[in-house]
Amino acid sequence: MHFLMMILSWAIFYSLHTTLTASKLKRFLEATWPDRMKWYRLFYSILSTVLFLGILGQALFLPRQVMFLPGPIHLYSGYMIATLGVVLITRSLKSISFPSFLGYPPKNSDQMESLQVSGVYSHTRHPLYLGLLLVFSGYLLVAGHLGALIHWTCLVLYLPVGIYFEEKNLIQKFGAPYRLYQEEVPVFFPFLFKKKRA
Repeated sequence: MHFLMMILSWAIFYSLHTTLTASKLKRFLEATWPDRMKWYRLFYSILSTVLFLGILGQALFLPRQVMFLPGPIHLYSGYMIATLGVVLITRSLKSISFPSFLGYPPKNSDQMESLQVSGVYSHTRHPLYLGLLLVFSGYLLVAGHLGALIHWTCLVLYLPVGIYFEEKNLIQKFGAPYRLYQEEVPVFFPFLFKKKRA
């Protein structure tokens, strides 16, 4: 029962993420409440954080149903992979305006969100998602229990859906420059050798 509740919690979290970031919903809300839309991203960020913290709290009470006992190789690999994920997430967030990411309305045009194509974004279009996958994969190797596998599986199942809708939003927002970016940079896993942007 605990594990089913965890799966349901992730399903709700990811469904809300996809729904609240959908362009059609944003257009509807902009037409209905144009004055309040400047706070939409902040509301979304707060709601997502609260739900995510709720899932983490719920995970603390999951029964530890062991699938395998992590050995030294599992532990070393898991910590290395998770650390790489944290570094990737940190570098991804450095490339974007943190207030804008959280949803604070920009005060002037210089603070408007722009298309990021440099740094880690020059190797993968979705470094935040890739970083999360690495963190969850590392956690699975270190923990070795069913709860960790559920977290990892839910994320892996959601990623294609999340990336699909996020790409649609980015195409609508940035247009031709983003389509060119799609042609030059892989959606997820970086190319080891690729042409430099002109």
